[in-house]
Amino acid sequence: MKPAPRNSLSLKLLRVVLLCALLLGLLFSCAQIAFELQKTRQQIDHEAQQLLAMFRAPASQALDSLDRELGLQVVEGLLHHESVASASIVLPSGAPLAERSREPPVFAGHVLTDALLGREQHFGLPLLSRPPDNAHHGDLHIRLDTAAYGHDFLARAQVIFLSGLLHALVLALLLYLIYQRLLSRPLDRIIANLAQIDPEHPGARQLPMLEGHEKNELGLWIRTANQLLASIERNTRLRHEAEYSLQRMAHYDVLTGLPNRQHLLRLLGQLLVDARRHQRRVAVLCVGLDDFKSINEQFCYRSGDELLLALADRLRSHDTAPGALARLGGDRFVLVRADIEEPYMAAELAQGILDDLEAPFHLEQQEAQLHASIGITLYPEDGRSPEKLLQKAEQTMTLAKRSYSRYQFYIASVDREMRHRRELEKDLREALARDELQLLYQPQLNYRNLRVEGVEALLRWRHPRHGLVPPDQFVLLAEHSGSIIPIGEWVLDQACRQLREWHDQGFGELHMAVNLSAVQLRHDGLPRLIDRLLRTYRLPAGSLELEVTETSLMEDIQVAARHLRSLRRCGARIAIDDFGTGYSSLSYLKSLPLDKIKIDKSFVLDLLNDEDRDAGTIVRTIIQLARSLGKQVTAEGVETVAQEAYLISQNCHEGQGYLYSKPLPAAELAAFIRQAQLRQAPVS
Repeated sequence: MKPAPRNSLSLKLLRVVLLCALLLGLLFSCAQIAFELQKTRQQIDHEAQQLLAMFRAPASQALDSLDRELGLQVVEGLLHHESVASASIVLPSGAPLAERSREPPVFAGHVLTDALLGREQHFGLPLLSRPPDNAHHGDLHIRLDTAAYGHDFLARAQVIFLSGLLHALVLALLLYLIYQRLLSRPLDRIIANLAQIDPEHPGARQLPMLEGHEKNELGLWIRTANQLLASIERNTRLRHEAEYSLQRMAHYDVLTGLPNRQHLLRLLGQLLVDARRHQRRVAVLCVGLDDFKSINEQFCYRSGDELLLALADRLRSHDTAPGALARLGGDRFVLVRADIEEPYMAAELAQGILDDLEAPFHLEQQEAQLHASIGITLYPEDGRSPEKLLQKAEQTMTLAKRSYSRYQFYIASVDREMRHRRELEKDLREALARDELQLLYQPQLNYRNLRVEGVEALLRWRHPRHGLVPPDQFVLLAEHSGSIIPIGEWVLDQACRQLREWHDQGFGELHMAVNLSAVQLRHDGLPRLIDRLLRTYRLPAGSLELEVTETSLMEDIQVAARHLRSLRRCGARIAIDDFGTGYSSLSYLKSLPLDKIKIDKSFVLDLLNDEDRDAGTIVRTIIQLARSLGKQVTAEGVETVAQEAYLISQNCHEGQGYLYSKPLPAAELAAFIRQAQLRQAPVS
């Protein structure tokens, strides 16, 4: 690639050098011509003075003798000089003794020389008498024609002018050639080499070093340019790698390398287009692990990541047909199959995945067993957009977890349930302000003296449109939305106030049990709240009993233990609720500051069931375990006298259930306790 001639740096330089050379040549020539002019003027004066000096003596003789003939000879002698136009010898009176002139002159004059030198110049020499008088007795005059001198001056001036311009041109061309050799040609070679650089890989080809320019500015420029090209190549490669990494992070899961949610939606959209064209079904299976959190707690998060990688590998074995496999995040994966002809094929695929997960995973020389729930949606029955199908698959998976179904197809009721859930969650935020929450109390009977010595506060929500909402529904909503904190504070305050009233009414032996959620247990302000309530309502130590579940404890056993110790220091007793349904372990029973163990009602209900003899064994084992650890035991869900008799025979401390009373309002519970006391009072 070469620049246009009008933009060529060489031609621009040539024009500039020529112009400067011509101007300088003209300037120097003019100066030399002026010097020659001065020399010509001096030459004219010198020659005129020489002529006059040569004829001074004969002219003086002619004046002394007043010899006209001699004077004419002197004048004629002066006219022999080619530049003398006239000559005369003049007496002191002004009268000429002798004079002659010559016409026309030998050389024609020139306007320029006439202006510079004058067309004619007059010279005179005074003539003196012989010594000792030395008196002035006349003058010798000549008139010089300068045409001859001007002719010579013009000839020399032309030579000076032309030679000056020629020297300037030669010097300009010489400088131009030097510039061409030292700069223009190397630059042309550099430009030609630059044109061969690949813009995509600028560092793959370096500019060759010009011979003879290794140490000058061009060599330095080439080395700097090569370093710059290498840096550009390196930075371009790093930028491409960063862009690729960002693009992969934006479309793929970092841990497993599977497509993420956004990329899955694009892939699912393409599969739906093909399915619509060929009128085929597409199945979307959302796989969610049921107990992944316990794996993280039992091992570590690094082991959890290894487990997710192993799970992804197993799911890949089912991704053989046209479809897609992706990770939504956490322990949720999605498998899409585009070759589903009938719904039963999706069910078989789901069952195959669940059967595959039955095989244990090996982690840190131990085996881990996974259980999963799968939600299934079908195109076009359950939706025609990727977003709808994926959303409904996740909802169905959540529903499958709640109903303990291994896999479940989407049904229309899922939408209704989710909308109902969102409505309840919104109303729950305002339930406290609307005074829709209330506490009921269920008595706990001490089996040693058959007296009511404790009550459990149970929260109820009476919705203005839906009526009584079960606690297992709205408590989960409260935990999810964060409203469990203010609701829990209200429950604790109401329970402590009511306990204070019962103590003032003479039921001083009563203690109050209040359930704590996992969110409340992790809340840092809970110990301060308990301490303030116990002080405010002047409740004795041990009269407030806080119940926590095994699940809430195991979410973070260390934090839970620290909070439980703080609660005990405030004066509260700690009970573990629904014991036996979670992660029962002797290690945490020994490490946690527990005062009571509550046997889950599911074991009590099946206590005397001939078909489930394990329930009695479990209840008996729990009671023996608690007594060996010095813990009290309360059995929940006692509904028959036979169940009560069995529990008493096993030395259970307390019982709670519908055999004694259903949950009652505060006033009715007080009346119930009074009647129980009257029945126990001895007849006089």
